[in-house]
Amino acid sequence: MTDATLTTAPPAKAATPTRSALADIWRQFRSHKGGVVGLIVFTFIVLAVFVGPYIHRVAPNAINIRDKNQWPSWAHPFGTDNLGKDMLAQVLAGGRISLAVGITAMLLALFLGTLVGVVSGYIRRLDGPLMRVTDLFLALPLLPLLLVILMLFRDTLRAAFGPETGIFILIVFVIGITSWMHTARIVRGDVLAVKSQEFILAAKASGMREYRIILRHILPNVLSSIMVSATLGIASAIITESALSFLGLGFPSDFPTWGRLLFDGANFLQLTPSRVLWPGLAISLTVLSVNYMGDAIRDALDPRALKH
Repeated sequence: MTDATLTTAPPAKAATPTRSALADIWRQFRSHKGGVVGLIVFTFIVLAVFVGPYIHRVAPNAINIRDKNQWPSWAHPFGTDNLGKDMLAQVLAGGRISLAVGITAMLLALFLGTLVGVVSGYIRRLDGPLMRVTDLFLALPLLPLLLVILMLFRDTLRAAFGPETGIFILIVFVIGITSWMHTARIVRGDVLAVKSQEFILAAKASGMREYRIILRHILPNVLSSIMVSATLGIASAIITESALSFLGLGFPSDFPTWGRLLFDGANFLQLTPSRVLWPGLAISLTVLSVNYMGDAIRDALDPRALKH
């Protein structure tokens, strides 16, 4: 009887799926139903305002007096205004401008808020002065301040950059420099919490330069708060721009935004109420979707919410 040579196979590795931080964040985001709905609605609005003009090929400023003050129809799905302009084309064109203002102003406010928050939280001797400046901006009445700045510099920027570009730069700048304070406070609090961690002390003991510590260790650990502030900043900037345009201090009437369409249609509310319905609905849906996305991102980036 011959002995059979028995070969032992290597133990099989447990089939554990590889998980990444992005996969965990996306899984948590998907569990937030409001955030998913907000993402779908916001994506639809962005696609509509940027792709819609290639489908609905009507110039937003094309005047046709014979079709003025019409209710929604197949030819004009959102109706027309008092000059016969197509409201759907104007809402789509105004959406591009409103979203551009919101995103650009948000980026400016986010940069200022993050810079002030990181410097204030990391450098102790600058904490007091920077926070007092933040408190000063928080104490200012923002709406009167916005109106004063617009009235002082509107004509100068119009003459320098043109009526549309000048007003765009002015509104973005005004909204950005009056919206960074809450981001600065949130980022400062996170930096103070992260600064006392052991890996920061180890980085300092190893001789790493301060700016590298901030870029490699501080900023990645406060990124969740920055991203939440970014989503909420878009909504705040869109509302502020709409309020300024509704007061007649924003873009000119031939350069429509959602707020400007509301302002122009307020006098025709009883004749054609759809003129204020569609831009108002666009503002509401955009702000709500962005707010829900912000809540979902905040929950997804919360380390306590990650299930192991």
